[in-house]
Parts: sequence; C-alpha cells; structure tokens
Amino acid sequence: MGWAIALHGGAGDISLSLPPERRLPREACLRHCLQLGVDALKSKKSPLDVVELVVRELENNPHFNAGRGSVLTSNGTVEMEACIMDGNTMKCGAVSGLTTVVNAISLARLVMERTPHIYLGFDGAEAFAREHGVETLDASHFVTPENIERLKQAKEANRVQIDYTQPMQKNGKDTATANGDSQIGTVGCVAVDNDGNLAAATSTGGLVNKMVGRIGDTPIIGAGTYANSLCAVSATGTGEAIIRGTVARDVAALMEFKGLSLEEAAACIVKERVPKGNVGLVAVSATGEVTMPFNTTGMFRACATEDGHSEIAIWPSMKD
Repeated sequence: MGWAIALHGGAGDISLSLPPERRLPREACLRHCLQLGVDALKSKKSPLDVVELVVRELENNPHFNAGRGSVLTSNGTVEMEACIMDGNTMKCGAVSGLTTVVNAISLARLVMERTPHIYLGFDGAEAFAREHGVETLDASHFVTPENIERLKQAKEANRVQIDYTQPMQKNGKDTATANGDSQIGTVGCVAVDNDGNLAAATSTGGLVNKMVGRIGDTPIIGAGTYANSLCAVSATGTGEAIIRGTVARDVAALMEFKGLSLEEAAACIVKERVPKGNVGLVAVSATGEVTMPFNTTGMFRACATEDGHSEIAIWPSMKD
C-alpha cells in the first residue's frame, strides 16, 4: 500500500492538431498541480486537503473549465459547481449556480463541514459564502474573452445546424460541438495516502451555451464525484450521460459487489455503461492503484504513485 494521486482537466473531442498555444499551458498546469499534490501527500497532508488544494489550483487557471476559466451559459453568465467527498466518513459537500465565488471547491468543503446538509445552490450558496468570508469577486472576473468567443461559436453552430459531431476550426481556437461543449473541461482530483484514506474533488463551469439553471454531474454524489473506503472517483465528459450512468458510484459498486479491481471496474463503466465519446474518469483505490480511462478522443490527465510511476497525457497511450 502506498500513496497515489490522479487529476484531470476534462475529457472530450480533443483534436490531435490542438495548437501548441492551447496544449502547452494546460500540460504545464497539469505538471504543476501534480507536483503540488505529490508534495502535499509526502508531507502527510490528508487526502481531503490534497484534493482541495489541487482543484483550487486548477480553478485558478483560466485554461480549464472551472473557476476563472468557466464557460458561459446561454445568457453569457457563469454558473459554477463543485463537489468534494471524504472516503472514510463518506461526508460530502456540493454547490451549484455560483457566480462570484473564486474557489467553488472550498465552498463545497465548507458545506460539508459547517452545515447539516450536502448540497447548496444558487442564491443560498452565494449567501453562505458571504457569511463565511469566502473569497468572492465580481461576476465579470469570470467572463473571459476566450469564453465569450466560445459562446459565440456555440451559438453559431446551433443556429446553422451543421454536423456537430465534427470539430469546428476557427482561427486556431478551441472548437464547439453539438452539446455546446468545447475542448476544455471539468477539473478533478483523487488521492489516497499511505493509510488507505481516500478523497475526491471535482469542479466545473459546465457546458458552453447551457441553459441558465442547468446542473451537471459534477456536484451530484455518485455521478461525477464519489469516494468510499474502496476508491475515489472524479468523472468528466457529458454531464447528462454521466448522471444516467451513475458513473462514479458504479465504479465503487463493481469493486464492492463483484470483487473487480479498480482498473477492471473503471474500464467496465467507461466502455459499457456510457456511450462512446461521453466520459472519462480518474480513480485511485485504497491500495494505491490508479486508473484514468476515457471513451472520448482525449482527456487532459496526470497521475503519480509512491512507487515512482508518473504520467501526464492527453490522448490515448499505446497500451490503451
């Protein structure tokens, strides 16, 4: 048994021709966040602290769809959501509909630790943030020029009714697809320490051009985020498909009730439960296993284990 960590920056239709100016900053962020998590685990921080720390850093990076980089609703606003879960206690916290909170994942943890509830949304979540002195900024802080352009592309794509399954290229920028998603995605992190303690955290801005009030899989326990005594899972992809497939919980269920290994359970869910092109996940087990399967074109991902294995990747590896 040893510590392990895995993180993701979203899965989707990521073109092999992704320009260096789009790819390199994201790879650098994954590398930085992975090292941050590894150092925290080595210094004996709890997995819950580690996943919050890593996801906060990902939220602060505008190259991913969470926090500062959150994509826009059909009204041109942000509605951020996040979830965190502790495997040992199965305590969890979730938030949705945030417009001013800098780090949604930390507010989710406060919901877990400071309220009798699991899930707060919209005005109630914003009020709770203000009551507890959580850092907030004007909503305009989260509306970046890149995401204004992504929203414009998504609206144009829906209007002209082209073949949305094919990537749209426009001035070398990221592309919009049928469901309004773009080549950036949800962020998440899972970790296990030397004692087998597990935690998972996920954060997102949702889908480009989503309806105001839409809630995805990220804050739904058992869909986009789950942790128990066996494993911790953070999913990414098309939220509606992940919710229907109860993706994160079912990885744990296959381990618990069918005796599958982490890798077997995760592969079964990704390959058989959710339609191709809709999901990716990162997961760790109590014994220090790591797996990062996906059925999309690519997934921004990274992992490290105590035995020295380390990986940062976007597209499938040869063994996949």
